[in-house]
Amino acid sequence: MKQLLNISLLVLGIAGANLAESIVYHGLSVEIFPAKKAITVTDTLHLPQELLSPKLAFTLHSGLHVECLTPNVTLTMSGHKLPVNDVGMDLESPSTDSDIWQNQYLLSSEKPLPEKIILAFRGVIHHSIQQLSEEYQRSFSVTPGIIDSQGVYLAGSSLWIPQIDNTLLNFKLKITLPGEWDALSQGKVLFKQTQGNKRQVIWKCTQPMEEAFLIAGAFHTYQQRVGKVDIFAWLRSPDAALAQKYLDVTGQYLEMYQQLIGPYPFSKFALVENFWETGYGMPSFTLLGPQVIRFPFILHSSYPHELLHNWWGNSAYVDFQSGNWCEGATVYMADHLIAEQRGQGDDYRRTTLQKFTDYVNLSNDFPLTEFLSRTDAASEAIGYGKAMMLWEMLRTELGDSLFVKAFQDFYQNNQYRKASYADLQNSFEKVSGRDFAKFFAQWTQRTGAPELHLNKVKSRKKGSAHKLTLKLAQTQKEAPFELLIPVAFYFENRVEIKTVQMDKRKQKFVFTFQDKPIKVVVDPQFQVFRKLHSSETPATLSTIFGAEKALIILPDELSQEDPHQILANTWSENSTKNIEVKKASALDKLPSDRSVWLFGDINPFLKEIEKLWDEYGVNLESQRIILEKAEFPIENHSFVVAMRHPLNPKQVFVWLRAANSDAAKGLARKLPHYGKYSYLVFDGDEPTNVAKGQWPSIHSPLQKLLSAEKIADNVQLPNRPALGQLPILFSAERMMEDINFLAAPECEGRGLGSQGIERASDYIAQQFEKAGLLPAADDGSFFQSWRDIINAQGDSGVVKNVIALLPGSNPQLKDEALVICAHYDHLGYGWPDVRAGNEGKMHLGADDNASGVAVILELARVLKSSFTPERSILFVAFTAEENQLSGSRHFVSHYKRFPKEKLYAALNIDSVGRLKDGKFLILNASSAKEWPFIFMGIGYTTGVQTQIVTQQLDASDQVAFIEAGIPAVQIFSGIHEDYHRPTDTPDKIDAAGLAKAATLSREALVYLAAERKEALTMTGQAKPAHPANSKSTSERKVSTGLMPDFTYDGEGVKIQAVSQDSPAEKAELQPGDILIEINGQSITDLRDYSNQLKTQQSGDIVKFKILRGETMLFVELTLSSR
Repeated sequence: MKQLLNISLLVLGIAGANLAESIVYHGLSVEIFPAKKAITVTDTLHLPQELLSPKLAFTLHSGLHVECLTPNVTLTMSGHKLPVNDVGMDLESPSTDSDIWQNQYLLSSEKPLPEKIILAFRGVIHHSIQQLSEEYQRSFSVTPGIIDSQGVYLAGSSLWIPQIDNTLLNFKLKITLPGEWDALSQGKVLFKQTQGNKRQVIWKCTQPMEEAFLIAGAFHTYQQRVGKVDIFAWLRSPDAALAQKYLDVTGQYLEMYQQLIGPYPFSKFALVENFWETGYGMPSFTLLGPQVIRFPFILHSSYPHELLHNWWGNSAYVDFQSGNWCEGATVYMADHLIAEQRGQGDDYRRTTLQKFTDYVNLSNDFPLTEFLSRTDAASEAIGYGKAMMLWEMLRTELGDSLFVKAFQDFYQNNQYRKASYADLQNSFEKVSGRDFAKFFAQWTQRTGAPELHLNKVKSRKKGSAHKLTLKLAQTQKEAPFELLIPVAFYFENRVEIKTVQMDKRKQKFVFTFQDKPIKVVVDPQFQVFRKLHSSETPATLSTIFGAEKALIILPDELSQEDPHQILANTWSENSTKNIEVKKASALDKLPSDRSVWLFGDINPFLKEIEKLWDEYGVNLESQRIILEKAEFPIENHSFVVAMRHPLNPKQVFVWLRAANSDAAKGLARKLPHYGKYSYLVFDGDEPTNVAKGQWPSIHSPLQKLLSAEKIADNVQLPNRPALGQLPILFSAERMMEDINFLAAPECEGRGLGSQGIERASDYIAQQFEKAGLLPAADDGSFFQSWRDIINAQGDSGVVKNVIALLPGSNPQLKDEALVICAHYDHLGYGWPDVRAGNEGKMHLGADDNASGVAVILELARVLKSSFTPERSILFVAFTAEENQLSGSRHFVSHYKRFPKEKLYAALNIDSVGRLKDGKFLILNASSAKEWPFIFMGIGYTTGVQTQIVTQQLDASDQVAFIEAGIPAVQIFSGIHEDYHRPTDTPDKIDAAGLAKAATLSREALVYLAAERKEALTMTGQAKPAHPANSKSTSERKVSTGLMPDFTYDGEGVKIQAVSQDSPAEKAELQPGDILIEINGQSITDLRDYSNQLKTQQSGDIVKFKILRGETMLFVELTLSSR
């Protein structure tokens, strides 16, 4: 079975639909002639007893000439050039015009046919590669089969071996092909040999298959073993780094799915690079196009989906007569599971329900038992989305343990046979001991979907308890469904979820609580399959792309070269879409019967959508736009912002501004792929997406507020554990051991000149050596030592950086070094930056920066055993960061083995231990233009979210590199009140966040040290080096108590939080305020802010000019000591 990979999902097709018990063995001897596009085959068929009648029919490609070599068996043609139906790609892409035909043949004998029959056939197979129709909204092409000088693709759809109805097959395949080529099929490889200009390869497949594949071409192969499974990457050009990514990820998902479902059914899994853009999944391998395999997000989106199909579809087959069950199961256990692992399961289910709501109606709905494959958005919403929600409801009802056991039972009993929803029902009933006949009948045989409404909620106190009554209604036109509905009840300090059973049009439910309920939300985590109310979901682009008709309103008097006119023409000329275009002057008011595109920023109807923006914090100005507190310049940017239609909430009203004509063409191409988003920001001509998001849901008809009392901020819905956990490459436990050592009292806060910092440096060197890294200081040791200031009195002492090397392997790149660094010093007993009252107290520095050191040590352990860089990697633990970056500045200025002109870039890991639910901040990302795109790609790949900070901050050791003209960034989990205080202790570290920091750093390292050959584009300005041996005289001595928002890139300093009992709190400053002046001096950024405060003393009264919303305020603060 092969399937068509959709960038977020896979479309699966199988040849035939009947249960097949007979297994035919094919002994195949094949020779490929690429230049002639030809093939010769000798097929020795071994027939099972039940097929040994006097006659047997089979079909074969009409371009192949066939003869029977078995005595006393007659071969006659019974049908010539017959159409091919429901075979391979024809089933998957009905919109393509296939030029393949089949001949039908009859084998006959006076007696029952012999068990062994030999057929010989030869001919040309070369079918054109066709683009899939626009319904697929993907850049894939298909062919039923092709033999070409670039490669070979033969499948069941190619009809290249005899097809016998209602049978499965296994085979031994001996292939002769050009000497520089290799060949792949199902099963195990038995033999490979090259003699002269010919190569022979033998594959044997013992498992019953639905079709036989033959893939051939010139490949570079990479391999590793995970348990009993051999994992391969077959690439058309050498790329060890890319191969290693796939090998590592395949091993992780194999381990997870074997725990979740059962043993992997094959002995190998191979990633194979195709010579055109495809996304096929076959038993034991996948065939992906050259662009697809290099999309960063594929590794943790479509690729595991494809791997999972080896269980669902490629070994437990689908009985298409009763519906394709495997797509919904695969989506649930791949795409949805990955979303759950990233804490986004609720959002994924909401998006799934929204797609059904937007795309499915009475005219295109059908039951799951009729789903074969995805052909358009509606069929996907049913066959993938509705089916996925079926499994969510079963899981909610049974719990994870029984749910997993039922799927394991189903797989164990349905390997290599065609299974149906009835077989799934049997397993769930067997494991649970319950009757699910009504459940499966309702969700697989019935169309439509429930629509829920919370009619009335009353709560009154009765004695010491509170009695709550709620009335629910099913408002759909169809008959009521039987539903199990979660309901969340919020109290002041907790939330409780109860489940109600509903099978009537209207139903009342009564509850008793000891605490006073404040809010009620029905199905708060979108666990019931249903249609969503328009107010329950954010306005998104899927609504307008799924609309039966839409209107584009253009500003008057646009030229044909205007980007908005270009985009309007492109969309309106598409015959598959009902889009009308009108000038603004032709309309008196907005039409309410359709969704509306509003193009341009000089459109007179713009004021209509601006009225809707206030609730969501959208503000369009002449030079910038604000979207959910983030600011973007208008220049060279394109924007798309969707709102509910003010006259019809079932429709949307979408404003679009294209930066230029090239951007407009790109938007026409790209926007259909962003259907789940409410707003989008694109940069440049490509254009490149730089921001996207969904509006929060407000005014839902399924929630009621019962009281004005406040619910505590920490009250949240429980985050259900994911159904399975992906094995993590990095050990949070090991990193916590590092932190506990470095932040122990024995290390004395790692103050300069202390015995404790010596203990820390020795530990770091030992861990580098234990990991297998090479000592890399200029003297051959791990230590770069020199004398520097070590205390407030200006005394000097020996300080040392710890340097280790993972050598590069590429002769052209190994003499360049990528630096991964973290400073290991801290404040000891309070120098050089002590807060008032903390003098003489030990500052343990768990987050700052034992956390960063722990991450680079873990990276050293993992990378040394699993990664061979092309560019050398230096692991450096810096000293004296707290003293004006002395350690990193000394390294950049004095290190000889890799002088600064040979330092490629630097990743500085500083204070990454307090992530929790936040995003990592990437500081100084403006030092190279590629940084934002690198970390955006890593976010797609790993799910680890980042926020780019472009301000020029003098925050940490990355600054020493930027001063020398070397691109560098800091990875940072954010500011907190324990910064540079004795309360920065190991017990407050977020261990799971450390694993995310390591994952983020690893992806950046792999890209920069192996995948990227060219230099980064330095955009930060090099500065004169800071004096290396100067006593710190310009540190801030005062505090305001405000914590800045590092992500803010407008003018001024934006307040993220205010410390308790601080000058800022006493002056009533608020989060969101923007400081723009201190004592009349303009504050443009954090550097100005810091420099102004360095001139002040404790007790000074300063005047702040603050922008709060659109109001300008002046406030006075009495500064306190730091």
